[in-house]
Amino acid sequence: MDYKIFRGINRLAGRYSVLDMLMILISNKVRYLFAFVLMLMWFRGYSQRKVTVYAVISATFTLLINMLIQCFYFKPRPFMKRRVGILIPSKMNSAFLSKHTLLTTAVANSIFLHERVLGLVMWGLSLLTGFSRIWVGHHYPSDIIRSLFVGSLTSIMVKKIFGSLKIMNRKKKKMLCSNT
Repeated sequence: MDYKIFRGINRLAGRYSVLDMLMILISNKVRYLFAFVLMLMWFRGYSQRKVTVYAVISATFTLLINMLIQCFYFKPRPFMKRRVGILIPSKMNSAFLSKHTLLTTAVANSIFLHERVLGLVMWGLSLLTGFSRIWVGHHYPSDIIRSLFVGSLTSIMVKKIFGSLKIMNRKKKKMLCSNT
């Protein structure tokens, strides 16, 4: 099933040059747009800065999770086992998980948890990133779905952990202030 869905998407690669260029652009460059959005948010005020910090921590944790998984599990990329359309060169590392999709999802979900409208736009770009990784021949759909799940879960956990730490800090400050 995974290969059939992959094949249905990837066989379109090479047929429409405008779409190919768009998918290559999304696959390679959208992550820089995410970094730019985070920089803009950093300079917009304290609450936006907090979202940026959560997003960076989430992205860092997703990369660490990915590195850990790659130490123990290897899944060949589609072009390593089969003849598929490949639009851009790729490393010969594991297809499980998609690092591009992990990063964009962790950032998009971190933003979405605080700002729904911008978060939805970022989520759309994250989904497009995952789709483009299939289009260019680098990942199976299951790799993308798992990456979306791990990136989302990581950002939710970061918000819960760091949000609870903030609450605990407030309680400590209140206790210290009431004792004096």
